[in-house]
Amino acid sequence: MVAVEWREYAEQMALLAQDLLAQDSLQGTLEEIAAAAVKLVDGCDAAGILAVRKGRAVTLAACGEMVDESDRLQGELGEGPCFDLARRKDGARVYRIADMTRPQPAWERFAAGARELGIGSMTGVLLYTDDEDFGALNLYSRRPGAFGKDIETAGWLLASHAAVALASARTIDQLEHAKESRHAIGEAMGILMERHRLSEDDAFDVLRRISQHHNVKLRDVAQKVRFEHPGQT
Repeated sequence: MVAVEWREYAEQMALLAQDLLAQDSLQGTLEEIAAAAVKLVDGCDAAGILAVRKGRAVTLAACGEMVDESDRLQGELGEGPCFDLARRKDGARVYRIADMTRPQPAWERFAAGARELGIGSMTGVLLYTDDEDFGALNLYSRRPGAFGKDIETAGWLLASHAAVALASARTIDQLEHAKESRHAIGEAMGILMERHRLSEDDAFDVLRRISQHHNVKLRDVAQKVRFEHPGQT
């Protein structure tokens, strides 16, 4: 059961949406999502967000020690419910293991390791929008039977809010990164134009050629020029 009545839970979801959108970084959004799961879901002792990148398990956020250990174990073994969900194996978008003390034929090695970590039950929901998957939100409890069928509804509500906020946060992160890149490139061009009497197009062409020749991002080339000639813009 959810720690609060459904009406109160819906109110908490509304507040969470505001908190998520108020975060000033992508990492802050991820950590707030994990912390909210522990706070709002009854029986949840730990929560985390796992992504799979090029076959490797990556812990994006964790609230509780068992999260990192569970993600590490699944990454090492190449199996586990969070690992499979994050890479959408068999098209699954949710899983629930009511009792980790019972045999788990799909993940025998992981289940054995999870029991040693003190995991009694688990559930998870894929974080996704129509365009992209962001990983899986996974909830852990130390006791078996902590997550019933109704937890799936609560998990969907939490995951839906989280996915939208995550998409927004990543867009903001990308925009900020692009803005910083443009600023760095502009300053580097100014330095080259002043020191070598170049036109704007010629200065950009110099940066572009260096970037291509050394296989280095244009922004990094610009940062190097700025570092080597501080105070000149």
